[in-house]
Amino acid sequence: MSVMTKKRPKNLDLTTIKLPVPGIVSILHRISGALLFLIGIPLLLFTLQSVMGNPSDFQIIQTLYDNFLIKLVLLTILWSFLHHFCAGIRYLLLDMHIGIELAGARLSSMVVLAVSIILTILIGVKLW
Repeated sequence: MSVMTKKRPKNLDLTTIKLPVPGIVSILHRISGALLFLIGIPLLLFTLQSVMGNPSDFQIIQTLYDNFLIKLVLLTILWSFLHHFCAGIRYLLLDMHIGIELAGARLSSMVVLAVSIILTILIGVKLW
């Protein structure tokens, strides 16, 4: 019997699949890019348009950004930017064949996760 004709088991339950750290970083890189595109850019453009208008709009934006939920959204966007930036640098290094070995890839993935979270906490505490 040929190898190609054998029935291979299929696992369609995504909750049971254990991804390695580089896989998690890759998925988070895509999610952070989508968050930046779908939420971050429109929010930034809305804010800039409102602030460039008149002073009363600036006061409205300032009051709006004092809301706890809006601060959480801004913190999420900050994390998205920092993670996307750090993971992008990691992927540029991988494209230059730096850290493509298994141990190096795992280490750089953990560094990306740690640095993005630490920077988010440091900048978020400063801006909060």
